[in-house]
Amino acid sequence: MSHQYDLIVRNGSVIDGTGSAPFAADVAVKDGVIAAVGQIEGSAEKEIDARGKLVTPGFVDIHTHYDAQAVWDSHLAPSSLHGVTTVVMGNCGVGFAPCRKEDRQKLIELMEGVEDIPGAVMHEGLEWTWESFPEYLDAIESKPRDVDVCALLPHSAVRVNVMGDRAVAFEPATPEDVAKMRAITKEAVEAGAVGVSTSRTTSHKTLAGEYIPTLRVYEDELMGLAEGLNDAGSGFIEVVSDWITDETPDTLKAEPDPVEAFGILKRVAQNSGRPMVYTLAQRHNLRQMFNDILEMNRKAYEEEGVNIRPVFPPRAIGILLGLQASQTPFSGCPTFKKFNDLPYDQKAAKLREPEIRAQVLSEDPVKESTFPLIHRMSYAHMFPFKNKNYQPREDESIAAIAKRENLTEAEVAYDFLTENDGKHFLYMPITNYTDYSLSASEELLNEKMAIMGLGDGGAHVGFILDAGFPTWLLTHWGKSEGKFDTPELVRRLTSDTAEAAGLGDRGQIKVGLKGDLNVIDWDALDFEAPYMVQDLPAGGKRLMQGASGYDYTIVSGEVTHQDGKPTGVLPGKLVRGQRGEPAAPSA
Repeated sequence: MSHQYDLIVRNGSVIDGTGSAPFAADVAVKDGVIAAVGQIEGSAEKEIDARGKLVTPGFVDIHTHYDAQAVWDSHLAPSSLHGVTTVVMGNCGVGFAPCRKEDRQKLIELMEGVEDIPGAVMHEGLEWTWESFPEYLDAIESKPRDVDVCALLPHSAVRVNVMGDRAVAFEPATPEDVAKMRAITKEAVEAGAVGVSTSRTTSHKTLAGEYIPTLRVYEDELMGLAEGLNDAGSGFIEVVSDWITDETPDTLKAEPDPVEAFGILKRVAQNSGRPMVYTLAQRHNLRQMFNDILEMNRKAYEEEGVNIRPVFPPRAIGILLGLQASQTPFSGCPTFKKFNDLPYDQKAAKLREPEIRAQVLSEDPVKESTFPLIHRMSYAHMFPFKNKNYQPREDESIAAIAKRENLTEAEVAYDFLTENDGKHFLYMPITNYTDYSLSASEELLNEKMAIMGLGDGGAHVGFILDAGFPTWLLTHWGKSEGKFDTPELVRRLTSDTAEAAGLGDRGQIKVGLKGDLNVIDWDALDFEAPYMVQDLPAGGKRLMQGASGYDYTIVSGEVTHQDGKPTGVLPGKLVRGQRGEPAAPSA
């Protein structure tokens, strides 16, 4: 029997990704593309009854770091467990191409420090069948996956490729250097990059404490990258910044200058005409700076027509600290380090011994720490992580507990981590945490120009797990708080992110667009508590988080996940370059 369609999802409540109200309809997919929406009379090779369920477009995550994992892994979890069907990787200026053989170690060390992916994992997992960025894309394309993958060209790799040791010594690029970077950018975009990324933050360091090579590059170098996009006629720019304008690493302790730092980005976007997105999160001690940047962006975007948009997290960006994780508040203590190679339960038992406990608590945790964020650790913003609570109250902090129990803050944190065979996590929000009514995340959810993202899937595998942001967005702001309508939250995850990345062929349930869908049981939608798995190359560990309520996740009309479990079907492909919305098919 021949069928008119490959897949029909019947009887669902369709939320089409535009923000419009749900409507009852069937959705049919043929040859990977949505072929019909409405009451469908034809038949399909596979049919799904979505009665009582939501049917949404597949989610598009524009801020991930699967650059390494995509080389060896066909399953880009955790993202693919949370309804994501398209990812953009290569953010924050770090990645693995272009790369000469002699520079491989530099890029591995940078990725290890910036994104917390163990060097041993990358040494074993990366095949290095490439040097140029087009060759890297070919390597990515050769492996099937459970999601579609887009790639940004990483500025740090470009700078090292062009300037060698001068790049990591923070030397200014010469006009000849900038011209070479421009040519590499053009070549990358013509081969399929969706844009270029860069970093201007002191939080991005190697494990040796060296800053990212792009930290204080001059405006002409950024313009060179933007002009490379223009030469190719496509691509957007992704930026992360501390909003400091000092141009040498000797003056990095200077106060932020958001007016000039934002001005640099605005001028690059305005003068080049290329779309730009940048990370915006509210730091606890710099809340006014957040407001200033947001106001400058409103003026640029709404009044001056500059296509520059902030990307924000839907909740606090938080660190998970624990004996299973890669970091604790005591990881820099010499005595603590002696037990690093023990399984976490044995480590907990040793650390509970009174003599060892006393010795660790007497040592300086900062002096020998390799953790880039060690100076941002605060017991006032550190909490026992219980009941999957990502919004703890200030009176639940380690500092508050210590005060009530007449203990030192370090004692409270240490004893909690060594209880329960070392399985506990401490949760430390580093941005967007607030104990008052209006959070930065909630404010930005009311900003149409702002883009929800920053899940960082594939990165920070030992201490940050935010790839479940889509599920959090829906369950917290939609189900629990009820502050935003479900269609608007779905729009945030689909058409809005797809448009920002220049992916006009997806993000909506519309005839002619990609057949990427989620069938969601709204009542059952939830996320699991984080846990550790050991499934990376070289026996590496990573934090993982699953979800419930995703009855089906569908990529190009094929079911990749059912009831939260991978089906083994791998229709995901490399997406080569930006694209507009396909022309509507004829009747």
